[in-house]
Amino acid sequence: MIGDPVVKALVLGIGNLLIGDEGVGCMAAEEISRRYTLPPSVECVDGGTAGFELLSMIDRKEHVILIDALRNDMEPGTVVMVEGEHVPKAFMARTTPHQLGICDVLAAAQLCETMPKHLTLYGIEPKQLDVGIGLSSEVEAGMEKTICAVVDQLRHFGYEVKRNGSNGIKPEH
Repeated sequence: MIGDPVVKALVLGIGNLLIGDEGVGCMAAEEISRRYTLPPSVECVDGGTAGFELLSMIDRKEHVILIDALRNDMEPGTVVMVEGEHVPKAFMARTTPHQLGICDVLAAAQLCETMPKHLTLYGIEPKQLDVGIGLSSEVEAGMEKTICAVVDQLRHFGYEVKRNGSNGIKPEH
């Protein structure tokens, strides 16, 4: 529609809230949406365990920031940032239920030449992947670092991200 803002950036949390620390990406996306007011050109989405449905979401975006649990045999809660062509490779080493979906989505985007101009993955090392809701304290701390990093990155790209009013949480930014 005429007058609708064009979404140029997508923050996409990926994971499964029913498998402990595997839900960190979804929870991070929810927290960013709750704590910050994003401009109309930025969309923040809990992508859950979706697969090809995500292809249309990342289609031709300037910036896509993925947040997910990522096993790298590091200390639980460790945050790694992977960019560009290294992002699909990072997902290939995974053993989580939605791994194949994201690999396929990124491969399809490459084939269709609809990859975002700038692709970033924030991977948080999980501690426990047992059935159950909630994050370990280590992964929750990693999520907090990731939220700050994502907000900083969006601001670096020129998006105006505003902290919401007092909500009982000490402001990080």
